[in-house]
Amino acid sequence: MAQTSHGVGGLSYDAKKRAWPAEFNVFLALIILVGAFELIGRVFLGDSFLFNTRDNVDAIFNEARLQIIILQVSIVGIIAIGVTQVIITGGIDLSSGSIVGATAMIAMSFAQVATVNGNPNPKAMFLAQGWTDLPVIVPLIVAIGCGLLAGLTNGLLIAYTRIPPFIATLGMMVTARGIAKWWSKGQPISFPTDSFAAIGKGLMPVIIFISLAILFQLILSYTKYGKHCYAIGSNEDAARMSGINVKNHKILVYAIAGILASLAAVVLCSKNLTAQAGMGVMYELDAIAMAVIGGVSLSGGRGSIIGTVIGSLIFGVIISGFTFLRLDAYYQEMVKGVIIVGAVVLDQWRQRQRAIGA
Repeated sequence: MAQTSHGVGGLSYDAKKRAWPAEFNVFLALIILVGAFELIGRVFLGDSFLFNTRDNVDAIFNEARLQIIILQVSIVGIIAIGVTQVIITGGIDLSSGSIVGATAMIAMSFAQVATVNGNPNPKAMFLAQGWTDLPVIVPLIVAIGCGLLAGLTNGLLIAYTRIPPFIATLGMMVTARGIAKWWSKGQPISFPTDSFAAIGKGLMPVIIFISLAILFQLILSYTKYGKHCYAIGSNEDAARMSGINVKNHKILVYAIAGILASLAAVVLCSKNLTAQAGMGVMYELDAIAMAVIGGVSLSGGRGSIIGTVIGSLIFGVIISGFTFLRLDAYYQEMVKGVIIVGAVVLDQWRQRQRAIGA
């Protein structure tokens, strides 16, 4: 039986080589993971992971657990949106967690109230200068400025000094963490204004995460910016020869990643009502893992925000599932490590399969 030819040069189309979208495979993995926790819970605990089992509640699903899952990953998920764009261009960002720590400390110091229970705020950084009870836009601008500065520094170093992104962002990681500790000499900064605290209240972190995910998914899919990201990640030399200003685009991508890290910092310290120098530790690795699990290729040129969002949900399900099974927290770290390595191995396997297919 003759094969049907399609396209230029009589190239044959083989239906057997059709592949599901990478996001579908990740979503399938999420469903399998949820099913596994549900089965284990039913068999060994006599309880349900996903569904409500209390007679005094009418809801079908365990809404409290679902909210906890998405809340746990929403802040790191905001960082992962920026990290995804960096990885798609063939780069890496190890500084985002430290940017969170530094930005949280600096932004919170401009979001403090002047008095607490009628007494001067004991944690106020700028009480003597009168920089308290400021409008919420002030700490937001300060935070975005911090993230923008850090991101631009990363981008400029990578674009114009040609040092590897790993080294440039590693340097920023150490520097930003030092700034976080230096800013208040290691002391926490607390008591924000009500308007600032409202940013991280309730499900606001989830709303912010989902809104940013939709926005950047559309940007990557339908704008010149997104096309340039994929082109640079696929073949930087070819992108340069086609007229793309690779240096400027890399600077822009790292600047956006820095801004998103700073927004995550605002949500985090607003939610916790305090800022500490240790905030954001290991967030950069979790964000990278979410992206890689979501199908973003570490080689660059492939991936999507949708995949990263699903990857973040897998993280949330693992954390909540281990809590549901009453397993100690250190098991979560072990499993995270296995998942990260497994995701990278899977990505390398996919790359080899594509090379063979080509």
